[in-house]
Amino acid sequence: MGNKARTRVLISGRVQGVFFRMETKRFSDQIGVTGWVRNKADGKVEAVFEGDEGLVNQAVSWCKKGPPRSNVTDINVFPEEYAGEFTSFNIEH
Repeated sequence: MGNKARTRVLISGRVQGVFFRMETKRFSDQIGVTGWVRNKADGKVEAVFEGDEGLVNQAVSWCKKGPPRSNVTDINVFPEEYAGEFTSFNIEH
């Protein structure tokens, strides 16, 4: 097991109405990271990933492309202090 990490991302582009949250959850569950994803009122998607540093980096890389119907134009990445506060990955409303 590698170092633990936490990263928050803000994803811009055509990222709402294209199953971005559902596919982010599916990918996160598949690789074993915890956290959450949600739509923002400004049209962006925000997510927090926690877990093994390499897996968190994989989740962030996935967000740079997103699901097939999305069109990511920008992603802001904010490393944060690992807190270990999540037990699963959830879609926030």
